Amino acid sequence: MIAMPPKSSPRSPARPRLLPLTRRDRAVDSRAAATPGPVQFSPIHTRRAFEEICERIREQLALGVLKPGDKLPPERDLAQQLGVSRNVLREALRSLEMAGVLRLRKGVKGGAFIQTGDTSRMNIVMRDMLSLGTISVRELSLARIHVLDLVVRLACANARHSDFEALEANIERTDLATGEGRLLDRVECSREFYKLLASATGNKVIAVIMDSVTEIHMRFVYAKVASSGAATPRLVEKRRQFLSALRARNVSAATRLMRVHLESVQRVLEQDPGAMSLHVALAEVQPGMRR
Repeated sequence: MIAMPPKSSPRSPARPRLLPLTRRDRAVDSRAAATPGPVQFSPIHTRRAFEEICERIREQLALGVLKPGDKLPPERDLAQQLGVSRNVLREALRSLEMAGVLRLRKGVKGGAFIQTGDTSRMNIVMRDMLSLGTISVRELSLARIHVLDLVVRLACANARHSDFEALEANIERTDLATGEGRLLDRVECSREFYKLLASATGNKVIAVIMDSVTEIHMRFVYAKVASSGAATPRLVEKRRQFLSALRARNVSAATRLMRVHLESVQRVLEQDPGAMSLHVALAEVQPGMRR
């Protein structure tokens, strides 16, 4: 007897075969399943009103609309033009005064006037950097020596007859102060000598840098002379030798003479740690030390 095949039941649809997910598939799937959140931005901090006023005034200076000596509109009118309160305007004007941009006068003929430019602001910046420890006294002293190398080279190339005459007159005053024993006045002559030399470069930027490093250095010299009565020997003779080389436009001789002098002064100061202390550098200018 032949066995018959069993009756087949109605066929159910075949299930599709599921392949395992790859790493990329899983990453795409998880991103699709995640609920997107709102994009986050950091808040924008707008400039304070008084800063905006300062910037507006500086823009007018840059454009040449305002010039040194010009007077700003009266406080009431300026506040109205800018759409700010008078208190905010005063804050901005005081800030510009501290920056050396404005000079504020009181009285009937008073007001806010554009300054001609106060180069002494660089001196204050340098003192602040010393206070904060950004620079050291030693760095400042070494920088002065290197800056003077450049100053002497430029003065050799650019000095005019009037510059030589001014330097010669300064040396004569130094000689007189030395002969009369007015050593602190002689320090003041030295301060002026370096200003005149920087001016002889014909470069105002170099002159400002030179003044900023010299102003503090001369405090050290002044403190040393005031406390000990010590003074650089043969200073007048050295000055005359230097001026002779400068007049001859002899760069190598002039730079050598200046560097030898500066290094000798530096050695004298470094023998007395107190003379080159931060306290001396930041002290208020003594009555005999004119800015």
